[in-house]
Amino acid sequence: MSMTDKERSDPFDEIDRLFGLMGEQFGTQRTSVAVDVIDTGEAFVVHADLPGAATDDIEVTVEDDRVLTIAAEREERASDGRHVKRERSQQAVKRTVRLPEAVDPEATSASYDAGVLTVELSKESEDGGTSIPVN
Repeated sequence: MSMTDKERSDPFDEIDRLFGLMGEQFGTQRTSVAVDVIDTGEAFVVHADLPGAATDDIEVTVEDDRVLTIAAEREERASDGRHVKRERSQQAVKRTVRLPEAVDPEATSASYDAGVLTVELSKESEDGGTSIPVN
């Protein structure tokens, strides 16, 4: 008896698919960026773990005044020798978070320090989408 391609698939694929569906249902989509979202009353502060990313490789955008998207790509670094074990590779990550209230993209700032991106988003806006520079 031979196994079909579906039977050979990784069982964790189904778990990842279900987490993706749950994330869409609850207003977040997660690939591999862990975030904390804090409501300070006047603003939302988002802390995102992006270890190994360079500031120039991080993109932060706000769309429809309520959807924050963080994307980053870590490039593979050149090596002078032969790899004995290799687990670190080029990786692109993206995380979208739906905020509970509208924010003002023009009153938003982002900074990156020690592998943690911090985005401060002041509440209330009347604009469309805006790109946020990372300092």
